[in-house]
Amino acid sequence: MKNHQKLVFVLAVPALFLLFACASTPKQALLDELDGAIARTEEARKRAADFESGTYFPSDWENAEAEYAAAGQLPRSTDDEVQQAAARYTALADTYDGIFERAIPLYAKDREDEIVALREEAVATGLSGAFPDYLQDVDGEALQALSRYEEKDYYGARDSWLLACAKYRALKTGGDAYNARQEIVRRDFSGYDPDNFNLAEESGQTAVDAYNAGKIDAAREAAEEAALRYHLVLNTAWAAHVAEQKLAADAERQRAQELKAHIAVKAEFDAAAAMYDQAESSVQAEQYTDAVRLYTESAARFTAAGETAEEKRLDAEAAIREAEQKVRESEETAIKAELILEGGES
Repeated sequence: MKNHQKLVFVLAVPALFLLFACASTPKQALLDELDGAIARTEEARKRAADFESGTYFPSDWENAEAEYAAAGQLPRSTDDEVQQAAARYTALADTYDGIFERAIPLYAKDREDEIVALREEAVATGLSGAFPDYLQDVDGEALQALSRYEEKDYYGARDSWLLACAKYRALKTGGDAYNARQEIVRRDFSGYDPDNFNLAEESGQTAVDAYNAGKIDAAREAAEEAALRYHLVLNTAWAAHVAEQKLAADAERQRAQELKAHIAVKAEFDAAAAMYDQAESSVQAEQYTDAVRLYTESAARFTAAGETAEEKRLDAEAAIREAEQKVRESEETAIKAELILEGGES
């Protein structure tokens, strides 16, 4: 009898453990529900973060983040605890979705404004006239972004926005490089710094090839390198050109001084000197175009002042000669009169 009771007890113990285990372990369906709620929250949180929702609604975002941290600390040992945690995560996912839904129109407006500004910068380089196909291509990408946004394909729209922005930046940089090159060619400046000009030409071709291959970041970097070297050529050329014009102005100033223009026509000489000083200031400010113009104009004014002074000198000399001639004529007349008088007396 005792053995029978002992056997019953031994067999009952595992059953009791199994019963208690079932009572204390949450059901798998509830755990799956919790996992689903967590996954939805993670997805909602990531989407809200990807579109910078916290930037537009910072206090709401901070509150949601605090709730997110608290939810991660909830106990999950019993069915009730798992259900409560699932409910908290479900509500939190709704919160993130709500922030996102309010933020996405603001995000889209900012992206639109950014694209418009970048496009205007690219167009301002004259690119639309020189390379209209490139601009039309990027415009198409920008319109694709708008279309995807309206279809609520937000990630697709963001990808198109980012690509359009990158392309507009690359085109703007390329346009700046192209304009610098055009000035060099137009003014025949390449000979002043042939090494940098040749390197700029290589970088420019690399930029074009990379852009056409869809490597937009690489294209912009190469265009920046080309623009940098083209501007080095321009700086070298302008510095040399300015020096040439300065020498010409110095020569005309010296000539005007030798002709006593600073005395004979002081106002005109001082005006030329003031313009010369402005040219010097422009050089210090690296405003080479203005410097060349001012040196050229000051040289012309020094020349005019010198010519005027020379004319005055010649006029004065002519007047002196005329006066001397009149004096001589007067003396001759007096002598003749005296002779006549002397002859009459005789």
